[in-house]
Amino acid sequence: MQNKKVGLDVYRMELFAPDVAAQARPGQFLHVSVHTKGRGSDCYDPLLRRPLSVHGVDVKRGAVALLYRVVGRGTALLARVKEGELLDVLGPLGRGFSLPPAGSRVVLVAGGMGVAPLYFLAEELLRFGHEVHFLAGARRLEELYLLGDLLALEEKRPSFKPSFATDDGSYGFCGPVTGLLEVLLAAVKVDRAYACGPRQMLREAAGVLARFGVPGEVSLEERMGCGVGACLSCACRVREAGGFSYRRVCADGPVFAAESVDWEDR
Repeated sequence: MQNKKVGLDVYRMELFAPDVAAQARPGQFLHVSVHTKGRGSDCYDPLLRRPLSVHGVDVKRGAVALLYRVVGRGTALLARVKEGELLDVLGPLGRGFSLPPAGSRVVLVAGGMGVAPLYFLAEELLRFGHEVHFLAGARRLEELYLLGDLLALEEKRPSFKPSFATDDGSYGFCGPVTGLLEVLLAAVKVDRAYACGPRQMLREAAGVLARFGVPGEVSLEERMGCGVGACLSCACRVREAGGFSYRRVCADGPVFAAESVDWEDR
């Protein structure tokens, strides 16, 4: 297992988990225990696991990659895990992205750490011969995670076309990544879109896709308790024929059709 810092408070962890690697699909996640065992045999702190998107897999090596940013005590503890240590994980969990018909042109829209699951999706789409436009956005250049990886992938795969946006204009398009999405859709016919990032970004992306008539899927980021659909702490409201209903992000998602999410439910 490896756990290396790869950006501003961002780490890439690689786990040896052959069964997980064989089963994981883009958009699914692992529920990772980050607790430090206390003095009592039944004392664990922090208690709740952290949901981390599957960032990549290597089936031959039995490896699963996770990309995460240190934002609190749990992820800070995770960043201190050393090579050779064991981690308690559940997964792969959740409903992942659905792949488009053969020969599709797709666009992936990543906001901040939303790049983590979408990189895995991009690799899978390229493996099946799709043309992939990858839009990555951040507040500033230092927060464009995986910039080097995306540019390197462009050099290896002509059908992979990355573009970048920063709010302060320090790299690429000046403005939100949803603005870059509008520019792309106005110039290129796209068959399907996928997005992951902060809720406000996803809401704006869903609006852009609706205006251009492009079907899309979004991966929602929610706080989770159990991760398997029992506690209902991650419920979100979705539109259905004749009204609304609630779905569990951990078990029924985290991927949903962009047009089905009730973006006003907050």
